[in-house]
Parts: sequence; C-alpha cells; structure tokens
Amino acid sequence: MDKVLRVPANYYQHFDADLRLDVPAENFGGWQKDWIEISTEHTAVVIMHAWEFGPPEVYPGLYRCIEWIPRAQQICKQILPGLLAAVRASPLPVFHVTSGNYYQNQTGYQKALTLTGLEPVSPSPPRIEPDAVWEQLQRFREERVLPGKHNIDDCREGHRTITFPPEAAPLSHEGVAENSQQLFALCREKGVNHLIYAGFAINWCLLFGSGGMIEMSQRGFLCSVFRQATTAVENKETARRQQNKESELWRVSVAFGFVFDVDEFVAALNAVRLS
Repeated sequence: MDKVLRVPANYYQHFDADLRLDVPAENFGGWQKDWIEISTEHTAVVIMHAWEFGPPEVYPGLYRCIEWIPRAQQICKQILPGLLAAVRASPLPVFHVTSGNYYQNQTGYQKALTLTGLEPVSPSPPRIEPDAVWEQLQRFREERVLPGKHNIDDCREGHRTITFPPEAAPLSHEGVAENSQQLFALCREKGVNHLIYAGFAINWCLLFGSGGMIEMSQRGFLCSVFRQATTAVENKETARRQQNKESELWRVSVAFGFVFDVDEFVAALNAVRLS
C-alpha cells in the first residue's frame, strides 16, 4: 500500500453556472480548500527554469522587458530554500527542468541521458516554410512587442550566461532534464505520476515549455503547483495585482492538478518526519 501524505490542497469549484443570473459563472463555488492524500511513493517536486541572471546593471535590457525577474529572485531567496530543505528530508524526489547550456556537467543530467539513451528521440513537429514577409513580421514583433530593439542584445547575452541560482542548484543525486522525454524517463524510474511544480513562470515556461504541464499532462501526469513558489509574466495592466498569476493558478486547478501553499505543505512533511 502506498504511503500517503495528508496535506491541505486548494482547488477551484468550476460549477454550477446559473443561467438565471446576468453572469451565470458568478454562481460557481470558486476557490475551496480541503485535505487530500498524496502518495509519497509516486509524487515528485519539479523546480523548473529557476535561473540566476545576475544583477541588473550587467544586462539592463534584460530587466527592462523581463519584469518578473525581481519577483523570481525574491522567491529563490525566501521560499525555495525552506521548501527544498523539507522536500529533501522527505521521501519525495526533486527533479530540475532546465533550458540553455549550463547544466550538461550535472550528474543528474547525465543520468537522464542514460535513461533515454536507448529510446528514439521524439521528432520535432514539421514546420511551415517562412518567406520574406514572415521574416519581416517577426522582426517587427521583436522590435515592437518583445523584447524591444534596444533590449535585444542584452537579452541574447543574458540568456547565454544564465545558470542555477545557488538556492536551487541540483544535488548530485537529483535528476536534471532538458525536455519532457527526459523528465518522463526520470519519473518512470522512480514510479512518479504526480508532479508539483515550482519555478518561473507559471503562465509561460511552466505551461508551455518542454517538461512543463501541458506536455507532462499529455503523458498522463497530475501536474500541481506551489502558489508561493512561482510567479507569472505580467503586463502593464496586471502587474500591480499579479492578476495573470491568479488566472493561471485557476487554470492549473481546473486543467491539471492542485494548488498547494508552501507553508502548509512543509508543515505536513515535517509532521510526518517527526512523528
């Protein structure tokens, strides 16, 4: 029988719409919380795209368009150390999902390569042929939408120098994956079917990146998230109240899994360890 961890979980009650109302969805139950049981033998914590960018004076253009970096840095310093300490003292494995060129010497990445070495690489989807107009439109978007013409060089150089933040660097025995195929192999070896994500950003890489929730849910995984251990890409209209983050927490609850509060999850882990 699986060993279970009882922990409070947030979920969104996305029913019942009432057609008698002007706005039927206003009758939804909304955010709820209850105790659930998760299997300690089949659950893992995933730290995805936790990056060290360096100070803003090195690549100021990076900070001018990636507005969430200061929030991510605060999370790395204030939230991830306590969360990782508790998880590492528990039966739950920790996996790291990366992107770039800074992790190839990690023991955990070499293990992921070994696990997938005999498997055929998943083919990339076919791509349509670009033309001159397509290229012109892409340049327009790069200059006018993101990152902005004057920020392009800083963004390119800054992304070439990213590395793990010291607060979330992998331990030698922790798996490191650069894509969903490698993360799947690490999970299969450990018997994991439920992933709880931390990292950046919830409405970008954690959803759409390789090894993120969309791809892993397609492989059958429950995908949950730690509320306080992530942030979102915000815009001018949403940043003050972090509305994009709130919207994506709802999406995770409805489409993928559960939303856990870090302090409650850590307390549950510590209670089991001390009992």
